[in-house]
Amino acid sequence: MLLGRKVPKLNRVHDAIANAGGEALLYPLDLEGASPDDYADLAARIETQLGRLDGVLHCAAEFRGLLPLENTDPAAFARALHVNVTAPCWLTQACLPLLKRADDGSVVFAVDDVSRVTQAYWGGYGVAQQARAALVSILHAELARSSVRVSGLQPGPMRTSLRAKAYVEDDDRQSLDAAGYAEACVTLLSAQGAAHRGQIWQARA
Repeated sequence: MLLGRKVPKLNRVHDAIANAGGEALLYPLDLEGASPDDYADLAARIETQLGRLDGVLHCAAEFRGLLPLENTDPAAFARALHVNVTAPCWLTQACLPLLKRADDGSVVFAVDDVSRVTQAYWGGYGVAQQARAALVSILHAELARSSVRVSGLQPGPMRTSLRAKAYVEDDDRQSLDAAGYAEACVTLLSAQGAAHRGQIWQARA
């Protein structure tokens, strides 16, 4: 199931999956405006339509650019915390009953390099990434005796719109296409990810 707020992007991923012989369901949802009830509805629909849930990959991000905290719009700071931390937490909370019924459920959070994004000007995004890393540890500790694995994925530099906002003057030769980290995502979502349970894996494509 592909969840996101931009339908054209969801359609492109859906078509790529279909062309490769797979199947996918689309679920348009804006994490900024979604409520806990919306995530409960999502979990109920997954159970009704699919009957099970084996894993959740959190890779949505909210970042509007580098700016001193002194000049940051309070609403923008709150939005970064909500989309990057609160919304994924609510989504995970709603899906945990389904994940616990799976033989080997997994929750994976994409996490930025905390040592880099907690420096000057990273604002709410930097605070949120620190919180995501903490969320991996907290959820792992709480679910350690269950069948649900929790881990984080810290990819290397990627050619994304987020990186373009943060590194305006970079020529991008040191960054890779995001698709290069697909295998690492699959590893953490599958049983092979057991070795990284409770950890943040610094993946290299």
